[in-house]
Amino acid sequence: MSGKKRPKKNYVETDPDVRLMLEVREDSAAAFEELVSRYQTRLINVLNHLVNKRDLAEDLAQEVFMRVYRSRKRYEPGAKFSTWLFTIANNVASNARRSLSRRKEVNVMSRSSGELRAYPLATMAEAASGLMPTRQLDKLERAEIVRLAMETLNERQRMALLLSKFEGMSYQDIADSMDLSVPAIKSLLSRARVNLKSVLEPYMSAGNISMKSPVPEESELSEAKELAE
Repeated sequence: MSGKKRPKKNYVETDPDVRLMLEVREDSAAAFEELVSRYQTRLINVLNHLVNKRDLAEDLAQEVFMRVYRSRKRYEPGAKFSTWLFTIANNVASNARRSLSRRKEVNVMSRSSGELRAYPLATMAEAASGLMPTRQLDKLERAEIVRLAMETLNERQRMALLLSKFEGMSYQDIADSMDLSVPAIKSLLSRARVNLKSVLEPYMSAGNISMKSPVPEESELSEAKELAE
């Protein structure tokens, strides 16, 4: 990652999770269990948005924690623990998506008569469930539209957006996690928000999805609204 080096911070003093990881380095099983408890749900949620398979996301989260434990003796607190953890998660998710992409390639090529093509959101949604933007959609249908919208973002845009909105990471922390510069992260986030709003526009215009009105935090629709703002 390019750019000037930042002054080193004492993360041991400022990050309690770093202190826990240092205990893990000394083979504390209790400290490791505490870190898993703190991050497991958050990690699965982010990974689920990246691979769109809950069971796979759970398996990948387990792999991330296994990597954390296996690398405990080499651990040095050079960043926030969450930044280090999601750096590992980003690598694991990227490997998983490449594997999924290779397995799907033959089917995609066959369906597109030998040519890869991008499906607009409306076409994807209609093909999947017969949904039309002008019809009022129920909660599950709206969640499916949001999922398809997130699918239109490329891997880097989606990861940057998830770390920004779900984890509340700063530009610098996201840049560290993704091994990119801060300007690159700002550009990714800007393009991701524009792209997400663009693909959701037909449903926003029909009143099915509002990008501003608040809804329960647990809702996938709420997540998409926040992501695009």
